[in-house]
Amino acid sequence: MLVASLSADNFRSLKNVEMPVAGRVTAIIGPNGAGKTNLIEALYFGLTGKSFRTADRRDLIPFGDSYARVKVKVESEPGISHEFFSSTSRSEGARFAMDGAPIDRVAAAGFRPMISVFSPDRLEIVKGPPATRRAHLDAFIAARWPSRSGARTKFGRALAQRNALLTRIQKGMSSTSELAPWDQQVAESGAELGQTRAQAVEELAEPFRSSSAEIGLEGEVGLEYRAGAVLDAAGLEAGLAERLDNDVRHGRTTWGPHHDEIRIDFNGRQLRRFGSQGQQRLGLLALFFAERQALIDGGAPIPMMLLDDVMSELDAGRRERLVARLAEGGQTLITAAESDLVPDTHGIEAVLMEDLLAGAGGEGQ
Repeated sequence: MLVASLSADNFRSLKNVEMPVAGRVTAIIGPNGAGKTNLIEALYFGLTGKSFRTADRRDLIPFGDSYARVKVKVESEPGISHEFFSSTSRSEGARFAMDGAPIDRVAAAGFRPMISVFSPDRLEIVKGPPATRRAHLDAFIAARWPSRSGARTKFGRALAQRNALLTRIQKGMSSTSELAPWDQQVAESGAELGQTRAQAVEELAEPFRSSSAEIGLEGEVGLEYRAGAVLDAAGLEAGLAERLDNDVRHGRTTWGPHHDEIRIDFNGRQLRRFGSQGQQRLGLLALFFAERQALIDGGAPIPMMLLDDVMSELDAGRRERLVARLAEGGQTLITAAESDLVPDTHGIEAVLMEDLLAGAGGEGQ
């Protein structure tokens, strides 16, 4: 399953930009501000209906314009292609289509590759708070085991109801006797979520170590799931009962999977606290490669990788290792400010932003 072409119209700075995607690994070359990030964001939007940079689709529309739209052609197998259309407008909101037929969500459509995105902002997965890593792991779970993707939502809803009731109890507006059904739902959904997270991290731990070594994160690395509560429903429900007075005092649930941590270690210390910027980049890349390998081992198509400004803090040897790994399979788009940041090996196709923008009328960012 390969992306064959991208068309972006009025998407941020891009005006009527057309880009064929010829190779397995394509490098988009251009100076800072040329629109490279916008280009891979457009591809992501076309295949997911979302942005990896903003939660508000209106941000994708240029100032003074009323819409942004993207078309992506995907070859699901040789000789068979599908076209995905994603648009957003200030007056009508978002609209999506596949092969000309309206669809509710692009992400739910078939015949499209899963996508893994590296950008400097996504270093928050490594550097940021535990909630960021939990959300990322849950997204991987949804891709790895779609039937379990509702566990996070079920737990979140039950937790929100329990917290709302705790606030009412704190104010004397409700009784603790009303908590029983919510305790049960929090415990059951929380145990399911925690067990799935533990299984996911166990599955990722070894490919994370091997990927780290392959791309040049030299040292002892580890991926560890640290549960915020016990992982069985009965134990979790009993623990909630034991902590009831504390929860009422705080007006919220103080124990459970919403306090889970996914710890990434390097040489026995937390990578987020003690790793250099380059080491953190390599750690994030190794995690993405581990997730990709786990999805492949589980029978999924190889995810597409979008790597924005990934080369800038890697030395020549690590850049070569990264490209060699990418060339092993799947499809990848890389952005770089200068052509000498991308090794001229492994059949990489180079695309210059100035050529894409020539005659298209788009510039910037």
